[in-house]
Amino acid sequence: MAALAVAAMLGGCTVMSTREAPVADRSTAPAAKPVEPAPASAPLKPAAPRVPAADGTYVVQAGDTLFSIAAAFGREVKDLVRWNGIDEPSRLRVGQTLRVVPPAGEAVAVLPVTPTAPAVTKPLDGPAVPPPATVDPSATPGPLASVPESRPAPPAATADWIWPVSGKVTDRFDEKRNKGIGIAAKEGDPVVASADGQVVYSGSGLRGYGNLVILKHNDDFISAYAHNRQILVKQGQMVKRGQRIAEVGKSDATQPKLHFEIRRQGKPVDPLAYLPPR
Repeated sequence: MAALAVAAMLGGCTVMSTREAPVADRSTAPAAKPVEPAPASAPLKPAAPRVPAADGTYVVQAGDTLFSIAAAFGREVKDLVRWNGIDEPSRLRVGQTLRVVPPAGEAVAVLPVTPTAPAVTKPLDGPAVPPPATVDPSATPGPLASVPESRPAPPAATADWIWPVSGKVTDRFDEKRNKGIGIAAKEGDPVVASADGQVVYSGSGLRGYGNLVILKHNDDFISAYAHNRQILVKQGQMVKRGQRIAEVGKSDATQPKLHFEIRRQGKPVDPLAYLPPR
């Protein structure tokens, strides 16, 4: 189940009629038909409030992912996977009905929607950054989705991203064979966050990626950092651009390197189009 949860995150941020399968370098699954991303300048359409039906189900809407649905209802992704018999989390369909409450007789703890104690983050060479102000859910009536959430600034331009390591690019992006780039480095070299974001995964549950960190930057962008020797951040933690998040390693790789991906609206994009030239 852990691998399914990670695949759901790597699956992207937007539900389409047929979602692209999660991609690892060793996957042989056929690529989904490319979908033109929305222009960067277009304003984001606010998501419709997520309210379960009387029978405890929810109908998938455009823009939903299994991860966002779980967060909206305070559930674990693994529970939604189990309750709905999902074998491919990245292939949600608009109009699909999902159970979002536990079956009769099963007690499941509800996760808090708004963190009560956000972590204080510290860039590599800078002062500690205070956590964003939180909103008291009891003071805001309405469904869970009506509680405002704190989000990092959206990275859309090249200037917003930095290189996660300083080595030479050894593996180029190829949409069918390599969903990111490989960057050579020495084992133990620091891996830093390429942009401000939140850690949505930290672990080794997805085969082919080794020790993996996934950051969510906004509703459009996520980035992934694979093959690390050691992970230095925890799931749920907010990080700043340039903050050390891991150490270069060779977990699930033949030599020390960082496999780095950027995905926009669920679609892998060439990181070299976003990283500053050097």
